[in-house]
Amino acid sequence: MKTLVIVTHPSIEASVINRRWVEELKKYPEKYTIHELHKVYPDGNIDVEKEQHFIESHSNLILQFPVYWFNSPPLLKKWLDDVFAYGWAHGSNGGDKLKNRKVALAVSAGSKKEDYSEEGRYRYTLEQLLSPFETTFLYCNANYRSFFAFYGTEKQSGENEMGTSESELEKSARDYLNFIDSL
Repeated sequence: MKTLVIVTHPSIEASVINRRWVEELKKYPEKYTIHELHKVYPDGNIDVEKEQHFIESHSNLILQFPVYWFNSPPLLKKWLDDVFAYGWAHGSNGGDKLKNRKVALAVSAGSKKEDYSEEGRYRYTLEQLLSPFETTFLYCNANYRSFFAFYGTEKQSGENEMGTSESELEKSARDYLNFIDSL
């Protein structure tokens, strides 16, 4: 079965990293289903049953998003709250739909990797900041496979508006697909 990639970016058209990742994923429709929450639910009204069936029809689940105030964009949090319901994702009466399902995160962080360290600007690693997602997946008995991250860099000549060179961007896209395929 295919991998479902839930993309949650409030302005994907303006994104450099997430947009490039989506472009790369779209080259392989036989392997990946791209589900862009902001395009499907611009009003934030999530069709829970549809989303649950969508997850059930895929073998792996990836949540792709920019780190947004050291968390996910609000629509992804709402999606998790609504879709990972008691009796479906956890609890009794069939609450096992994520059991053993391989899940992972793909995140873009605008700041440099050094900023995400105990000695860095934010005093926490990205792994620490993303631990609530890991805990959620573990609670649902899913097979959490960690995360893929792209960290921003200082803008230098020859780089795009995000401070990322084209070679870094292309390498990131290839590495992202390798990460998914190695789940």
